[in-house]
Amino acid sequence: MQQNFYLGIDVSKGYADFIILDENKKVVEDNFQLDDTFDGHNKLYKILSGFLAKYPASNILAAVESTGGYENNWLKFLSACQSKLQLSVARINPFGVSYNSKATLNRIITDKQSARNVAEYLISHPEKVQYNNQDYYASVRRQWTFIKMLTKQKVQLLNQLESLLYIANPEVLQYCSNKMNLWTLKLLRKYPTAKELAKARLSSVCKIPYITESLANDLINNARKSVASSDDKTTAEVIIALVEQILQLRKLIVLQTKQLQASCNIAEVELLKSFKGIGTYSAVGLMIEILSVERFSSSKKLASFFGVHPVFKQSGDGLSGFKMSKRGRKQPRELLFNIARFATVHNPYIKEIYAMHLQKGMPKMAALGAVMYKILRIVYGMLKHNRQYDPEVDRANRAKHKDNINRAKEDYTRRYQPMDITAPVSRRQLKKRKQKEQSQILKPLDAESNEKIFTGSDSHCFPEET
Repeated sequence: MQQNFYLGIDVSKGYADFIILDENKKVVEDNFQLDDTFDGHNKLYKILSGFLAKYPASNILAAVESTGGYENNWLKFLSACQSKLQLSVARINPFGVSYNSKATLNRIITDKQSARNVAEYLISHPEKVQYNNQDYYASVRRQWTFIKMLTKQKVQLLNQLESLLYIANPEVLQYCSNKMNLWTLKLLRKYPTAKELAKARLSSVCKIPYITESLANDLINNARKSVASSDDKTTAEVIIALVEQILQLRKLIVLQTKQLQASCNIAEVELLKSFKGIGTYSAVGLMIEILSVERFSSSKKLASFFGVHPVFKQSGDGLSGFKMSKRGRKQPRELLFNIARFATVHNPYIKEIYAMHLQKGMPKMAALGAVMYKILRIVYGMLKHNRQYDPEVDRANRAKHKDNINRAKEDYTRRYQPMDITAPVSRRQLKKRKQKEQSQILKPLDAESNEKIFTGSDSHCFPEET
């Protein structure tokens, strides 16, 4: 009979700690530490080879936590060793390891203990670990992350430029309320301050692309009446330098995005792009987070992973309202937020859903959160069934769900005893029981269909998945 051993690895910058446990969480090979070098990798191979020689009818299940890339060298090496050794390797979420460790009441956090926590997680939760999965998005992830970094730098420079324009050329800001247009940047590169723009010739300003004669005339006249408080040479030079950097970043982002589109021939990405509101960049970002839809048994699990699922707290007779959980990393939610914001304008079906929530009295941000949840459920359905976006599918599911909630049954937890208003409950619970008893008197059950009216106030926010 084959015996499994569990290799826990805690990766640090430049080295890693290792420990091997058996199925009963007993230490078989005590903690050892190796450097992330050629010699360190070779030494690990010899240790694992010797261990498997000692236990010939055995298999080693190894795992590393996601640590921002430091684990990649060890993961690649162990993956290569699978062809020669009875070894399986996985990359796991540190969030689960952390909570499993807290459940075991471990109070001391060291590299040695962290390696053991990884191994114990493999033993305690085998259903949550997927071994030998190839990361198809490794190279795409690097390029996507690079574009994201460039975009962040551009936003920072634009914010700095805006603060300088407020004191050097404030009248131009009225044309930048939504975004900084290309013609605005080229104008500022040539005329960074209001003082210089006021002296400009109309013909020179009109030569800048997208600036009409009427617009040029307005720009010059506004500059002559400017309230700018700074027109020195240093401020002008800083504005020009910022504009040059922003223009370079714009070109680089466009170039990298085109390369991403050309190199990303992934079926799931093309499938997601059929949803109006998801482009190549957004589709790649979603798949980098999801990796494989098979990791999630339901759309609710995927929503929980993104932290957009609705949560409420019920304890005794107390009940708090629904809200978005916001658990986990915020970057995936930011991506989904941008998709939802675009879709509420350009996707007719999502626009309809958004308007429906607003009509029911939801605040705009809450309605947008409900749209994020809806989009994620649609994405799950598309990936799960390998089917392009079709709003009619979701319409049918919503209608089906509406029929189900209209046939809500009696509280199943009270099937052995009806609620008794003479029970020693709190005043709040007593009030609820009396209201329920009164509603049953006013709205008796239909003897034939055994149906009743459903009065859940939040059920409409999150209909069934596609």
